[in-house]
Amino acid sequence: MIKPGEHFVAGADFGSDSVRVVILDAANGSVAGQHVVYYPRWKKGLYCEPRENRFRQHPLDYTESLTEAVRAAVAQADGSIKDAGKNGSIADKIRAFSIDTTGSTPVLADRQGTPLALLSEFAEDPDAMFILWKDHTAVAEADEINRVSRTWGGTDYTQYMGGVYSSEWFWAKILHTIQKNKKAASAAYTAVEHCDWITAELTGTTDPSKIKRSRCAAGHKIMWHASWGGYPPRTFFDRFDPKLSDIRDSLGSETWTTDTPAGKLTREWAARLGLSETVIVCVGAYDAHIGAVGGDAAPGTLVKSIGTSTCDVIIGPKPKSGAAEKLIGGICGQVDGSVVADWIGYEAGQSAYGDYYAWFRNLLMWPLREAASDPARALPPEAVEAIEKNLLRKLEEAAASVEPTVSSPVALDWVNGRRTPWANQKLTAAITGITLGTDAPTLMRSLLEATAFGSRAIIEAFEDGGIGIEKIMAIGGVARKSKLGMQILADVTNRDIHVTAGDQSCAIGGAVFAATAAGLYPDVFAAQKALSAGTERVHKPDPKRAALYETLYQKYKKLGSFIEGETK
Repeated sequence: MIKPGEHFVAGADFGSDSVRVVILDAANGSVAGQHVVYYPRWKKGLYCEPRENRFRQHPLDYTESLTEAVRAAVAQADGSIKDAGKNGSIADKIRAFSIDTTGSTPVLADRQGTPLALLSEFAEDPDAMFILWKDHTAVAEADEINRVSRTWGGTDYTQYMGGVYSSEWFWAKILHTIQKNKKAASAAYTAVEHCDWITAELTGTTDPSKIKRSRCAAGHKIMWHASWGGYPPRTFFDRFDPKLSDIRDSLGSETWTTDTPAGKLTREWAARLGLSETVIVCVGAYDAHIGAVGGDAAPGTLVKSIGTSTCDVIIGPKPKSGAAEKLIGGICGQVDGSVVADWIGYEAGQSAYGDYYAWFRNLLMWPLREAASDPARALPPEAVEAIEKNLLRKLEEAAASVEPTVSSPVALDWVNGRRTPWANQKLTAAITGITLGTDAPTLMRSLLEATAFGSRAIIEAFEDGGIGIEKIMAIGGVARKSKLGMQILADVTNRDIHVTAGDQSCAIGGAVFAATAAGLYPDVFAAQKALSAGTERVHKPDPKRAALYETLYQKYKKLGSFIEGETK
């Protein structure tokens, strides 16, 4: 049995805006030190154009922020040790390091696996940078991939991806980039997911064919499946662009589960981070899948990672020997080992959740920001910042007093397209039922209800596909902060919503995999049992509200059908 204070593990959680590094005790999951660093270039809005749905991140944002975050987390942990009257540094006791990132967030790279943006001639080229998950510049390319997949006369390689390929995913983004930017296409040898590049960078893996690529990323976003020997053949990719076939060949054919050691820290990175060269680095994965394990993922338990968007993850058993795997339409994939080795991981999600609320806040803040930017007006910028910081909380407090009725406004949650069911990034949001008496709190409540309706649609897609859901765990920032949002989710789905304790689900999930990779536990489930934070609160559905929301949900579906029918 592991003793508290004997072994530690660390995890880096690369989100959309920042990286959080957390150091945990491998015996019980208690946090020894943590630190968050925001990406400096991203914070300035560099390389992005929201009006074009273009969102790019420079690789230096990742490496610089990681370095600062690790050193600060270690310093905090060491301070705790000294306060306890103990000597030494916690850095000497860190056994393994895990990586999770957003995804699909790929980048074009050269023959040494170096992202093109790290080469001088591409340092300011957005097409040479990581293409963030929510970048929707590749809608046309996704449509073409879907068309060819269904009509080319061979295997439909989207069949394990819900039957539809999204513009948020690897091949659509890479195809868009190489056809748009011939200079970048000519310099590129391979393409790498964020979670795979960070792992390769830390372990000194420079040969693209030797990168231990994530089963999670490859299976859900890159069309990898064991039944066709890895990735689709060149004959499939040649129908789009021969360069895409060359990139396909650079990926190899193997993928690895997250409990697998990818290597150890290089001497350079160990020195840069202030850690030992003996630290094991795990194979990387997507944040929601690692967070799902930290949120007590288990057969029958749907883990909803709720933040700017959502990712909904559940695991199920592999089919019995000789039996065919049942395909579930409209989700974001079903992959053996994408969450836990030897279990099929099923993924779905919403393209916007917290981002929808943030959009509404920004809409309301516009006149105040304009006033603050006018020197002739006596409105201090700090006052505007204070209002903006508290606005969503105030709106939610007021929305809690709004009594929903059958004539309440009904909104769609497709403000950033629809991820699940049946990905379609061309779709847009809509709100109906507005009158002259509709105020901001009422609209806020309609947005909270819209995101809950979108969640219910996902649950129904899983259950229609034969995946039983016995329990729902909610993790992430919105789940923790928005009690009204979680209560509405309970009422709309007519199910208990369990909110995890603490805000470190990704860190705990990373600790589970790191501790398993380091051999501190025999398997993922044993590590999960030891390190789980458990449940903080449970939101139970109100029967009367649930009945009302049944009516409003049908209106939501009717509105959605109309908008989808009008979308070209």
